[in-house]
Amino acid sequence: MSPPPAPPVLRDDRNGIYAFDAGYIRPLMAAIHLVVGCGRVAVIDTGTNATLAPTLAALAALGLGPDRVDYVVLTHIHLDHAGGAGAMMATFPQARLVVHPRGARHMADPGKLFAAVEAVYGADHARSLYGTLIPVPSARILAADHRQRLPLGDRELEVFHTPGHARHHLCLFDHPSRAMFTGDVLGLSYRELDVDHRPFLFPTTSPSQFEPEEMVRSIDLVLSLNPEALYLTHYSRILPAADTIAGLRRLLEGHVAVARAEAGAGAGPDRGRRILDGISRLILDELRAFGCTPPEPELRAVLQIDLDLNAQGLVAWLDSDRGGAP
Repeated sequence: MSPPPAPPVLRDDRNGIYAFDAGYIRPLMAAIHLVVGCGRVAVIDTGTNATLAPTLAALAALGLGPDRVDYVVLTHIHLDHAGGAGAMMATFPQARLVVHPRGARHMADPGKLFAAVEAVYGADHARSLYGTLIPVPSARILAADHRQRLPLGDRELEVFHTPGHARHHLCLFDHPSRAMFTGDVLGLSYRELDVDHRPFLFPTTSPSQFEPEEMVRSIDLVLSLNPEALYLTHYSRILPAADTIAGLRRLLEGHVAVARAEAGAGAGPDRGRRILDGISRLILDELRAFGCTPPEPELRAVLQIDLDLNAQGLVAWLDSDRGGAP
C-alpha cells in the first residue's frame, strides 16, 4: 500500500489566513487560501480536482474537518481558480459556493465553460489539466451581490464585483485583517521574480473578457479600501506598496499600447505573434529595470504560459466591439 501523500506546506500569516500550493502546473504558480474564524472556514479559489486532497490535508493540519467549511469562494470561473469547485462542494457538506452572478450558471452546468477552455488549450490538454468538471447543485450556489457580506465565525468577508480580467470576477475583503483576495484583477506576482523581497507585479489580460478600462476601475476600487495586504491566487501575499502598484499600471498601459499598435492589422497568426513579441519584450525589459538578473530562458520558463495567454486575450480584445478604440 502506498503511503498517504505528505500534507502541504501550510503558511500561517498569524491573522487567520493560511496559504498552500495548489499543485497547478508547477510549484508556486497557484495558491489556495483558507480564512478561519472561530473554527469556521472559507476556501478562496479551488485550483483543479487534484487540489481537493491537499485542501483536506491542510484542514486536518489545523484540526478542522470538511464540515467546518462554510464557503468555497471563486474569484472567477477560469478553471485554474474554479476547476475543483464541484469536487470540493461534494466533500464539504455545509459549504455554499460563492461566485459572481455571471458565473453561477456555469458552475451548475459547466459544459459550455469547459468547451470555452478547450477552445483555448485544445481538448486533450484541457482534459489533462482539469479532468472532468463536477456540477454544483444550484441550491448550494450563492450568486453574491456587490458588497454582500458573508459572516464567518467571528469575522466578516465582503464581496466586491471587479471586472476587467473577466466580467465574472470578484474580490473578497476580509475586514479583521484588512486583506483583499484579488484573484487575477490585480495581476500576477511570482515569488521566483522577487528581488530583495520586493514583488514584481504584472497584469493578466488572458482570454476572453479583458477590458482595460474596467480593470483600471477595479484596481482603483480595491486600493480605495486601503488593504494592508493583497492575496493573489498567483502567487499569494504581497503588500500594496506604491511602486509595486505603479509598475502594474505601467505594464497594463504598455500591454494596451502594444495591442492598439496592431489594431489596424488583419486577423491572423502574425498579429498574435507580434503582440506576443511586444509584450514579452515589455515585461522582460521591466524585469531587468526592476533588478531581476536570472538569464532570459529562466525568466521565460516562469512567464511563458502567461505571456501566451496575455497575447491571446489582447487579440480577443482587439476583435471585440470595444477593442482597440482609443
